[in-house]
Amino acid sequence: MTDGLDRLSAIAPAPGAPRTKTWDEVERAIGVVLPDDYKELVRVYGGGSWDDYLYVLEPGCPNESYDLLAWARNRAEDLEDLWEFEKKPVELETPGSRVVPWAVTDNGECLYWLVLPGVSPERWTVMVNEARGGRWEHFAVSCTRFLAGALDGELRSGILSSSFPLAAHAFRRLRAH
Repeated sequence: MTDGLDRLSAIAPAPGAPRTKTWDEVERAIGVVLPDDYKELVRVYGGGSWDDYLYVLEPGCPNESYDLLAWARNRAEDLEDLWEFEKKPVELETPGSRVVPWAVTDNGECLYWLVLPGVSPERWTVMVNEARGGRWEHFAVSCTRFLAGALDGELRSGILSSSFPLAAHAFRRLRAH
C-alpha cells in the first residue's frame, strides 16, 4: 500500500470485498496510464463518498453519476470550451498538459490530476477547481495523499467546503440508484 492509502485505512476501514478493474481498457479510453495509488484506492475502497461530501470517481461505477470515464470525457470538452473565454491556470500553460478528474464534491467542485508531458503518473499532483468559477488550487501531492491529508487536517483547501472534513469520518461505497 501507499502512504496515502495506509493513512486512509486508519481513517476509515475499507467497506468490504475488493473491486477488480480491467485498467488497460479504462486507460485506453482516457488516453493516459492512471496512477497506481488511484488504482489501489479503487481496488480497496471502490468509488464512494468521504464524509458525505467528496466522491471518488470509479470507472464502471455502479452509480453512473460517478463514472470516471464519463467525467473524463465531459470535463475535457467543458474545459476546452471554457478556456476559449477564460485564462487557463498557470500550471496548464505547458504545451501538452491537461487535467483528468478523479473526484468531485456534492457542491460541484472537481478534483483533477495535473498531467504534464514526460511526468510519470506516480508523480501527478492534484488540482482543485471551484464549482461555477475560475479559481483553482494546486497541491503537490498524489490523490491518495491529498485525500488523506484533507481528511486528517494536514491539507487545507480554500475551495472545498469549510464543513469538510467531518469530525467523525465515514466512507460510503457508491451503489446503483
